[in-house]
Amino acid sequence: MAPASAWRGAHSAAGPGAAGGGTVGWVAHPIGLLDVRPSLSDYAHLAGGKVRDLYTIDDEHLLLVASDRISAYDHVLDTPIPDKGRVLTAMSVFFFNELGGYNHLAGPPDDERIPAEVLGRALVVRKLDMVPVECVARGYLTGSGLADYQRTGAVCGVQLPDGLVEASQLPEPIFTPATKAVMGEHDENVDFATVVEQLGQDLAVKLREDTLEIYFRAASFAADRGIILADTKFEFGLDADGNLVLADEVLTPDSSRYWPAEGYEPGRVQPSFDKQFVRNWLTSAESGWDRAGDTPPPPLPDEIVEATRARYIEAYERISGLSFADWV
Repeated sequence: MAPASAWRGAHSAAGPGAAGGGTVGWVAHPIGLLDVRPSLSDYAHLAGGKVRDLYTIDDEHLLLVASDRISAYDHVLDTPIPDKGRVLTAMSVFFFNELGGYNHLAGPPDDERIPAEVLGRALVVRKLDMVPVECVARGYLTGSGLADYQRTGAVCGVQLPDGLVEASQLPEPIFTPATKAVMGEHDENVDFATVVEQLGQDLAVKLREDTLEIYFRAASFAADRGIILADTKFEFGLDADGNLVLADEVLTPDSSRYWPAEGYEPGRVQPSFDKQFVRNWLTSAESGWDRAGDTPPPPLPDEIVEATRARYIEAYERISGLSFADWV
């Protein structure tokens, strides 16, 4: 874990004019859309999730395809976000390369094994024995972490100081794991002792250490570009030799909360570059949706779709310093 003194300065680094600049207007990019599961003649479909689908390439490799589906509150929404899967893939590749270390990538984003119809939104990855725990790191208090804190004064068993509010920066980043739920069910936040009981002391400690180390590095990287990484989720797998491998997506706007550092103010909901924008609309009076009821969320209005797409692209461009128009 990084020293608290170093961590506490994280959100005050570079301002909004740092490398990467602002977004290129969303209409300037050619729009791609994939909201259904692609049928790939060369590969058998292995499994599907809320956003991604897995296909078998051979005994050691899989094709991981990111669609433009978007999920919120354990529902896959009827309205896709154009190019979202391509942004998620581009962001993951950028951070896998930036972080270095051992990850599941087994080929470049233009690998010849990737079919043309999913190029730019698919990756060739190694088969792993996935660890059945969502590894969440939090540097700021929001979302389910805030709700947990307001009930108990702690998040996943980690006791926190009194007086924290929405978007408070924590004294240091914390590891707040969750069980992985099947589609339509809730992930359940658990304490570290539960992870130890499920996976054993050695693996649980390694997961916590790696999660916090990666989070701190990524938060510092984002801060230099005028962006706060409030929290993020990692997934890990074990290879045939028992090595822990960073897998799935990494530091995308789907798996992370990104806030602009400019105007950051605890005590209120922050503007975001992630799907929190969609969550906020769904729970607003404008949507008319009762989250506690048994009806699915309504379709997203065009302006929410367009604004969400723009936010995802801006997150990629500001953090990576690259143009999304140049992605595969």
